[in-house]
Amino acid sequence: MYTAENGLYVAHGPQGPISITGKMANRHGLIAGATGTGKTVTLQVMAETFSQAGVPCFMADMKGDLSGISQTGKMSSFIEKRCGEFGITSPEFGSCPVRFFDVFGEQGHPMRTTVSNMGPQLLSRLLGLNDTQEGVLNIVFRVADDRGLLLLDMKDLRSMLDYVSKHASEYTSTYGNVSASSIGAIQRALLVLDGQGADKFFAEPAFDIYDLLQCEAGGKGVLSVLAADKLMLNPKLYSTFLLWLLSELYAQLPEVGDMDLPKLVFFFDEAHTLFDDTPKALVDKIEQVVRLIRSKGVGVYFVTQNPTDIPDVILGQLGNRVQHALRAYTPKDQKAVRAAAETFRTNPAFKTDEAIMELETGEALVSFLDPKGAPSMVERARILFPLSQIGAITDEQRQLIINRSRLYGKYDKMIDRESAFEVLLAESEQAIAQAEAEKAAAEEEKAAEAAAKAEAKASGKKSAPKQETGIAGKILKAALGAAITSVTASAGTVVANSVTGKKSKTTGKDVANKAIKSATSTATRQLTRSILGNLLK
Repeated sequence: MYTAENGLYVAHGPQGPISITGKMANRHGLIAGATGTGKTVTLQVMAETFSQAGVPCFMADMKGDLSGISQTGKMSSFIEKRCGEFGITSPEFGSCPVRFFDVFGEQGHPMRTTVSNMGPQLLSRLLGLNDTQEGVLNIVFRVADDRGLLLLDMKDLRSMLDYVSKHASEYTSTYGNVSASSIGAIQRALLVLDGQGADKFFAEPAFDIYDLLQCEAGGKGVLSVLAADKLMLNPKLYSTFLLWLLSELYAQLPEVGDMDLPKLVFFFDEAHTLFDDTPKALVDKIEQVVRLIRSKGVGVYFVTQNPTDIPDVILGQLGNRVQHALRAYTPKDQKAVRAAAETFRTNPAFKTDEAIMELETGEALVSFLDPKGAPSMVERARILFPLSQIGAITDEQRQLIINRSRLYGKYDKMIDRESAFEVLLAESEQAIAQAEAEKAAAEEEKAAEAAAKAEAKASGKKSAPKQETGIAGKILKAALGAAITSVTASAGTVVANSVTGKKSKTTGKDVANKAIKSATSTATRQLTRSILGNLLK
């Protein structure tokens, strides 16, 4: 609970109230402990306290238990006992302003993003791609950017993959090799993602992160509760979505430095899913975001079972810590307990590693940063009780809150504007229509040529006899002319010799035979014989 006297009061130790220092709340934190030790209640108490101080929070609700923060709590025997232990009289029970969100749009306002906003690196992690396939996906995004094509939803990405695959030879020299096997692997991974509801997650309108930074008229910070029971069936989708949300906050929020209170507190439940099978390059990016986002006024609190679930490079950034009980049944568990104990500043009053195993439900080891940024000595303390309802609400209560929200109607209707899918589809249809037109024109031209040939052939058959007669006549005429010339020449010789009285060895009969032999055909020879016969008579 938040009070003017104790500030962000979340636990009570032997020395009295233990509070988070407001200026240090953006230095991040850790809530750890085994299942059933009270992590969810601790998260609810801290979120409720921040809300009362006017700090909005975002948190994922794994089992629906956190939805009770929207309802006013009431006195119980357990709370009455705690009031006596903490010295609290007449606690003021109340609810917090809550907005419910759901990636699938079933238990809250839809939370969507676009494929472009997610980016190839986070999308590659989501799809489980190797380095080569991630490189191809980067090429696809680059080609889309160069062509000015929007990648908004899954069908845009699939269309773009198909386009790049068909034009791979054009882009290989510029962007690198695009193999059909890598394209196929990405397409198969997208099919799996589709089956997990990605078609509802990648769409417009995209979520505006400034809707997380809201306060109600009374000054309380709005608590944005993400229904994550269904989302957690795919831990990689869950963790990648929250990482995207953190990245968007980091990218869009302005630098504000250290403030008296943070602008937003982000609770990352089941934080171990963020680092399972995560490439080092992405872990480095997470570390960068966690390290730098505090300057944007955002505090990130990881919630997990064991501190060893968090890489050391990131664990070192978490200054505000609440450690619930851990169980050490095996040597591996004992080693984890010792590792958790070593992350605290030692308290000579007890042994940290032993205390971790002895903690009761609702009890924890607590260490927050002091005003100078140094970790305080670890204390064994009891977590405060929430002033809101503990446990889930009914579906009717949830729907009533959704309907009354200021965001009602803003994200509910999905928008499908012109993007890569529509543009590439239009280009494909235009190419098909042009190809069909060219094919039809070619077929028409071919048919015209065939008709012209048929007509020419038919015309040729009708005129052939005349042509043959004409040719025969020309040949006969030429042969006759040759025969007459030959006969005339020979006859002239005979007549000349007869007139002059000159004797010649060539007789008329020889002349005739010579003329006949010089004829070019049987018909010509017969004609020649007839002519010579008449001349020589």
